[in-house]
Amino acid sequence: MAAGKSAIAEFVPKSYSALRSGYRIADLRADAVAGLTVAIVALPLAMALAIASGTTPEKGLHTAIVAGFLISFLGGSRVQIGGPTAAFIPVVFAVIAKFGYGGMILCTLLAGLMLIAAGLLRLGTLMKYMPQPVITGFTAGIAVSIFSSQIKDALGLQMGQVPAEFIPRWAAYAKHIATTQPAAVALTLLGLFVIVALRRWRPAWPGFLIALLLCTLICTGLALPTETIGSKFGGLPSALPSFDFPHIPFERTRELLPSAFTIAFLAGVESLLSAVVADGMTGGRHRSNMELVAQGVANTASALFGGLPATGAIARTATNIRAGARTPVAGMLHAGFMLVFMLALAPLMRYVPLAALAAILLIVAWNISEVEAFRHTLTAPKGDRLVLLLTFFLTVFFDLTLAIEAGV
Repeated sequence: MAAGKSAIAEFVPKSYSALRSGYRIADLRADAVAGLTVAIVALPLAMALAIASGTTPEKGLHTAIVAGFLISFLGGSRVQIGGPTAAFIPVVFAVIAKFGYGGMILCTLLAGLMLIAAGLLRLGTLMKYMPQPVITGFTAGIAVSIFSSQIKDALGLQMGQVPAEFIPRWAAYAKHIATTQPAAVALTLLGLFVIVALRRWRPAWPGFLIALLLCTLICTGLALPTETIGSKFGGLPSALPSFDFPHIPFERTRELLPSAFTIAFLAGVESLLSAVVADGMTGGRHRSNMELVAQGVANTASALFGGLPATGAIARTATNIRAGARTPVAGMLHAGFMLVFMLALAPLMRYVPLAALAAILLIVAWNISEVEAFRHTLTAPKGDRLVLLLTFFLTVFFDLTLAIEAGV
């Protein structure tokens, strides 16, 4: 009987447990402040991640709203914040380039189903046995890929579609280097300076948003000749997310399975790593299998609304904790605030320069690069070094799916 109750409790969302134990006005106030704080951080980041993935900025906002709400509502962590993350950029960009946006939707749907199955089969507890050199290797490789993807907007290069492969991409950059726009370079450097300076002297301030606002005001006020969200995408629709079904190539399901597996793997690993970090900061204990089920439901729903893959975001989760979050309500309110921001600010977002978003993602690439962990692993036994370098180089130069398979 006790074993049966334990098995059932394993699949109870933390939101239910938190609300059942008693939820007071003071809890709501603390969660609302934390949710607003995280939404301010997530707003520019969601748009930047979507653009870097090869799609339009509102797709990132829709993902943060739909998937972010469900991850907090159904998840196995009290303070997890979910949404689009940088880890997905290389695989999503490659899928869209090869199979179109419909192919990416199918990948996300399949990944969602895989995650639900993994949770129900209680595979969450196995994630802790993932080799650390593999995680460090592909995380560092993803950071290099993100850095590489932002050169066009950071320099304002006048070129067409950026190639998905690493070497052809840099060859294209070299070919068009003469088209560099000084205004874009200046805005990128300004954004980087503001973010780094605020992190050092005012770490509690929302550096991403302040850098975005400052760059946007300067770009608009001085009428700088550089590309903006409006000039490239025509602005953002100020409407609620709705069911969005582009043509989905179901006949190519078999071809898309490896990419879907990669998305599911990344979502599972990153969400559980984020939950472990949250446990260390709060002294709590997450329910890993319920977390995987929640990630699966969130990714399935995100795909049905035309969004991107989503997972737990370590940096935003840490921000949520530091802002005083007490329950999953903070994450649900974060999604609600994101929705309000999108509806209210959509007409103004067209003026945001792409160089400012590139600066944000260059900082994100550095944050996830695992430089210290990479250096430490290089001093580890020969086997660990080999796995690290193999995973890293395969991630950068070939394919993330191949890198994970070979590394594991």
